[in-house]
Amino acid sequence: MHQEVLIAPSVLSADFMQLGAELDKIATADYIHFDVMDGNYVPNLSFGIPILKQVKAYSKLPVDVHLMISNPDEMVDTYLDAGADIVCFHVEAAKHAHRIISRIHERGALAGVALNPGTSVAMLDSLVHDVDLILIMSVNPGYGGQSYIPTTAEKLKKVRALCQAAGVSPLIEVDGGINTQTAQEVCSCGATMLVAGSAVFKGDYAQNISELRAAGNTAMNPQV
Repeated sequence: MHQEVLIAPSVLSADFMQLGAELDKIATADYIHFDVMDGNYVPNLSFGIPILKQVKAYSKLPVDVHLMISNPDEMVDTYLDAGADIVCFHVEAAKHAHRIISRIHERGALAGVALNPGTSVAMLDSLVHDVDLILIMSVNPGYGGQSYIPTTAEKLKKVRALCQAAGVSPLIEVDGGINTQTAQEVCSCGATMLVAGSAVFKGDYAQNISELRAAGNTAMNPQV
C-alpha cells in the first residue's frame, strides 16, 4: 500500500518579523510544528500562547504543539484552549501521562508523546495503545539547527516493531536534523511525519517541502 509522509515545518526557524509571510510560504505542508520551550525542561525559551493564537488565526494548517516544558500536566489545557490540533508532551516530564492523554482526547485533539534521544522505547509500552502520535527526538531538545543523531534509525525500528506488535498505527514523527538525506533514512525505518526547520526556512520553501516529501515517500514506498 502506498504511503505518504507528512511534513511539519518548525516555525522555530521562521523569521518572526514576517510571520504571516513565512506561514504563507509553508502552506503546502501538512502541519505547522510549534515548539514550546520553558527555559527549565530545556535550556532555551521560545514562544507560547499569544503566538500560537496568532498562528491559528492566520493559517489554515493544523498545528502540532510540542511541549518541551517541565509541567505538561498543569499546562496542557492552556494550549488546547489556544487551538492546538495535536499536543505532544515529553514522557520524561509528565507526572501522569495517561491522565494528560485522556484530557487531550476529551478536548477533541490528538495526543502525542515524545522521547528524548537517551530515553528507552520501553517507556512507550504502557502508552502505545492510547496515543495518536509518537515523537522521536533525533537531537537533544532545546535548540534548532542541531545535527541528526545516527542512533535514531535503530530506535525508530524498535518503535515500529512495538506498534506492529500492539496492532496500532500512530503517526511516528521525527524531529531534529531532518534534511533530504536523513528523511530517507528515518522514513525507511518507520517514520511517517517529519519536522524540519532549517531545511525548510531557506530559499524556496515550497520546493524544500516538496523535496523532503519526495525523499520520505521514496523511502516509505521502495520499488519492488
